Amino acid sequence: MSCYQCPLCHLPLARTDNYWSCAQRHRYDCAREGYVNLLPVQFKRSKVPGDNQEMMRSRRAFLDAGYYQPMRDRVMSLVNELLPDPPADWLDIGCGEGYYTERLAATLAQRPAGGRVYGLDIAKTAVRLAAKRYPQVRFCVASSQRLPFTGASLGGILRIYAPCNPEEMYRTLQPGGLVVTVAPGPRHLYQLKAGIYPQVALHPLKDEHFAGFTPLATHRLGYSMDMTGEAAGALLQMTPFAWRATPEVTTSLTSLARFTCETDFIIRAWRREP
Repeated sequence: MSCYQCPLCHLPLARTDNYWSCAQRHRYDCAREGYVNLLPVQFKRSKVPGDNQEMMRSRRAFLDAGYYQPMRDRVMSLVNELLPDPPADWLDIGCGEGYYTERLAATLAQRPAGGRVYGLDIAKTAVRLAAKRYPQVRFCVASSQRLPFTGASLGGILRIYAPCNPEEMYRTLQPGGLVVTVAPGPRHLYQLKAGIYPQVALHPLKDEHFAGFTPLATHRLGYSMDMTGEAAGALLQMTPFAWRATPEVTTSLTSLARFTCETDFIIRAWRREP
């Protein structure tokens, strides 16, 4: 049974052949790659919302090279530690091209009767790339501010660097459901920022609180990445800093033989209260 609900009337969606529909006959076709677009045009803030194709390709190249694998492994270790048996369905908010979503699906698959994993992103380019590579995951184009999932249908939510609506997370999670997040720590990508900004400001350290959730764990992870200039250019393109980097800065960065940069991740977990 699907967790999806219609983004227009909020009735449950059911799949028939190559489309999803509700009792009010709102219909959402499945793309050739298998994902479904649940972002009605009236909910879009721009014609093509989310990260563009260049950013997604850079993100895939950088992540495939393994630079963020230690963070991904730490996150999945925490998820595995907190998972109940049997685990219920999970959602990856802001899934991008699916690097973390696929590993989440593999983690749940190790448990008997493991739950399904959904990936959601507002960028159609990202979801298309993800669905093409990871058919074992259900992907959708949708807004994190209006989650297209029925109430109390999810057992967990993963949120890595993505915006979210805490009220929507509370609505869609079952009582006792988990939220695991990753946010940048103060010195995250410090050396990359130093090549762009005249004065580097540390990321503000935010102590997040979600109404209706009990904090379970907070972990700090930091390590140094030694990479080629090409990889450094891919890292730049997948971050918001790319909008502030001049062509000269980008060229200088990508032409380097080696580039070393710090990571600083804050990994947190919460449980939804009854």
